[in-house]
Amino acid sequence: MAAAAASIILLLFFFFHAAHSFYLPGVAPEDFQNGDVLKVKVNKLSSTKTQLPYSYYSLPFCRPDKIIDSAENLGEVLRGDRIENAPFLFKMREPQMCNVLCRITLDKKTAKDFKEKIDDEYRVNMILDNLPLVVPLQRPNQESPPIYQLGYHVGLKGHYTTSKDEKYFIHNHLSFTVKYHRDLQTDSSRIVGFEVKPFSVKHEYEGKWAANTRLTTCDPHAKHTVVNSNTPQEVDEKKEIIFTYDVEFQESDVKWASRWDAYLLMSDDQIHWFSIVNSLMIVLFLSGMVAMIMLRTLYRDISKYNELETQEEAQEETGWKLVHGDVFRPPSNSELLCVYVGTGVQFLGMVLVTMMFAVLGFLSPSNRGGLMTAMLILWVFMGLFAGYASARLYKMFKGTEWKKISFRTAVTFPGIVSAIFFVLNTLVWGQKSSGAVPFGTMFALIFLWFGISVPLVFVGGYVGFKKPAIEDPVKTNKIPRQIPEQAWYMNPAFSILIGGILPFGAVFIELFFILTSIWLNQFYYIFGFLFLVFIILLVTCAEITIVLCYFQLCSEDYLWWWRSYLTSGSSALYLFLYATFYFFTKLEISKLVSAILYFGYMLIASYAFFVVTGTIGFYSCFWFTRLIYSSVKID
Repeated sequence: MAAAAASIILLLFFFFHAAHSFYLPGVAPEDFQNGDVLKVKVNKLSSTKTQLPYSYYSLPFCRPDKIIDSAENLGEVLRGDRIENAPFLFKMREPQMCNVLCRITLDKKTAKDFKEKIDDEYRVNMILDNLPLVVPLQRPNQESPPIYQLGYHVGLKGHYTTSKDEKYFIHNHLSFTVKYHRDLQTDSSRIVGFEVKPFSVKHEYEGKWAANTRLTTCDPHAKHTVVNSNTPQEVDEKKEIIFTYDVEFQESDVKWASRWDAYLLMSDDQIHWFSIVNSLMIVLFLSGMVAMIMLRTLYRDISKYNELETQEEAQEETGWKLVHGDVFRPPSNSELLCVYVGTGVQFLGMVLVTMMFAVLGFLSPSNRGGLMTAMLILWVFMGLFAGYASARLYKMFKGTEWKKISFRTAVTFPGIVSAIFFVLNTLVWGQKSSGAVPFGTMFALIFLWFGISVPLVFVGGYVGFKKPAIEDPVKTNKIPRQIPEQAWYMNPAFSILIGGILPFGAVFIELFFILTSIWLNQFYYIFGFLFLVFIILLVTCAEITIVLCYFQLCSEDYLWWWRSYLTSGSSALYLFLYATFYFFTKLEISKLVSAILYFGYMLIASYAFFVVTGTIGFYSCFWFTRLIYSSVKID
């Protein structure tokens, strides 16, 4: 579940389109001849009820002679993936029936472990040729393609027709289907699908158990196969369980390059288009407001500056001119503002470069953990721009200690996130989950932060501070002007909270699908929509901040620096409130630890969203004020 720390942040910003039907860089197809051994691997056990992944072999499933861990990248470790070899033996295009894996007898502890995992609806995840194992579920409309669910349930709960007592049953027979695409010229095959139908069967046999004992419930010689779970295998102390599997090979017309399409197929495109149209309406409304303000300020106020007007009209239309001597006065806590603006620039740089990689097709679902690894590496290297942005702003505020501001920029945001992450990771570790980040990985993350990111922030800070200071378009008075009493609707808290509603409104429909993909373990890959929504978010944040900033200046309130950051940044508060609503309406989390994990990771996500949207708002207002005050003559 440590996955969510990076994957939530990641999903907030990864807005790009999937590459279609071409070989993704770094993911090459593998050709198999008849009889070639296929390596099946097992991954974590996952549950949407607990959000705590566990290693496959944490349950007493059948084991190979030696368990070998697959090499994993940083992203996979953070996701909680634990990929290991499996005891299943597949050979290309060689069907198998009723292969016996092993026979176990449950004791009190193993029976309890199985029951707990069945209670929490854990799913078993496997991988074949980099494709995840899925369970196909037919839709009510038979003509539609099936829905694919990742992994199969460990077992299920139910009761016999003769009794009302609830019992636990384990899926001990797996009927695998491997789909392949055959090359007619070379007769080689490429794997394009990996499906399973799980069954619970109380296997029976005659005589004493031996290595070559034939089952009476599943016998390939007698053409007796498992097709239902009418006589299920109960989980209880001293119960004997025999694990078996079938493998069927199906030729498919799907080509290797398109094999992920079925997994990523989204049937409800209409709701996404509705989301885009809804967001565009907001943008058009705001754009109209900004255009009117620009016409009014730049055309009427500036070009007719010398025309005679009544005193009342002059007051109404030139209110923002009256504060020209204070509008560029450095704000209180200016150092902290510099730090947060620098951090926001770091995030935005990471997003833009990630999009470029995504558009080129480097980041695909077949490259597990690649997305998250790319995020972390880009975050580290974007420290250069964070240092530069914060130092430039700091120098404009007449600051002199660039090393101090660079250090604060390098540690403030990552420090807060790391503290929350460390607490959550300790909770996961206490649950003995595979989602707990190992010490080695923790050390690697600390090295990325202090070994690469911090020095780069200092380099950026040095370069930014050496540049000449940004000149204000108008001079600042020595004595601050008194701010007149404001109308109730211009109260800072009220206008900040109002400002966050529209940016959140532009993204909340898409946010539902993002949260579903993270917390309900579903495929989500329609990043084309997300890219559009992200662009709309940028425009909305910029425009709402400019509109409210203009109204603020017109009412002779010149304290716009922090307010511009908080206006669009307040959308993060609505994000967190929506996440809370989602938790109570869509998720079935009952464990306290799992609930703490959810809210902890959503807090990190909201914090990141605050930094990004706040920075967009700040720079928009910064550009706007400089533009209007540089366009007017001041006596």
